[in-house]
Amino acid sequence: MATRATREDETKRTTGNGALRFVFRFIVAAIVLLITSFLVRGFQVKGFWTALIAALFISGIDYIIELIFNFDASPFGRGLSGFIVSAAIIYFTQFFISNMTVTLWGAIIGALIIGIADALLPTRFM
Repeated sequence: MATRATREDETKRTTGNGALRFVFRFIVAAIVLLITSFLVRGFQVKGFWTALIAALFISGIDYIIELIFNFDASPFGRGLSGFIVSAAIIYFTQFFISNMTVTLWGAIIGALIIGIADALLPTRFM
């Protein structure tokens, strides 16, 4: 009986940590978007909540692309093609998220900064 209780406790802790990681991942992604907005002239995200919604949207589009095309759209996931797809996702996000404006160059430089942050941080953003 002790092993059954131990397994149930481990399951609860794993589920809790998974949900916490999920929330942490998007908070970090929103902060990365805000930092990118601060650093890149053609990349503007107004407010933390806008950045959080944009992070959810970008991650959702990346997930859909990965499901349909079996293609990782992270900036460094597939080399140049992954970088271009990532910049395109960032650029087109502005049309769905209010209070976010991105120029073409802003999307390219933003994809580079987000890719670097994704490589350095333990969370997967795109």
